[in-house]
Amino acid sequence: MKTLTLLRHAKSGWDDPVARDFDRPLNPKGQRAAVAVGRYMKAIGLEFDHVIASPAVRVVETLDHVGQGYGSDLAPAWDQRIYLASTATLLDLILELPEGANHVLLAGHNPGLEELVLTLVPDGVPLRDDVEIKFPTASLAEMRFDTDNWEGVKPGKGELIRFTRPRDLDPALGPGKD
Repeated sequence: MKTLTLLRHAKSGWDDPVARDFDRPLNPKGQRAAVAVGRYMKAIGLEFDHVIASPAVRVVETLDHVGQGYGSDLAPAWDQRIYLASTATLLDLILELPEGANHVLLAGHNPGLEELVLTLVPDGVPLRDDVEIKFPTASLAEMRFDTDNWEGVKPGKGELIRFTRPRDLDPALGPGKD
């Protein structure tokens, strides 16, 4: 059994005067949401054998704040290919995951993460419908695959076992709340 948890970066600051999209930091709401997600991950006992993440500033800061809530550093492997990656690129990265890793956290960006869930999970699953409506910032999607190796992760073969948005943890983290 392989489990893949996707984490979209928390809300970033569009008002911050950075030269490149890659360098956009989190805004205060994003920082609070990331800490809340980290606390939630700890509370439900999520543990990861391997963490892989985009090196974009907003993802680095998200994982720092998630780690604060989680109570430990997630120690990600940074991979530039995740930055604004397509579904095909993300699938290639999944095939490269270490065989000994049974539960992996992948932290990155939309639309790639949302499209990855929609590709891996078959139609007609209620949580999948929620992802299709919107995969908000700082949301987690956890999928399980009935396979012993990452090569067995195929389109339509995932079971979506969790989709958690920051607003599910604290209504103050929902849309329109600052």
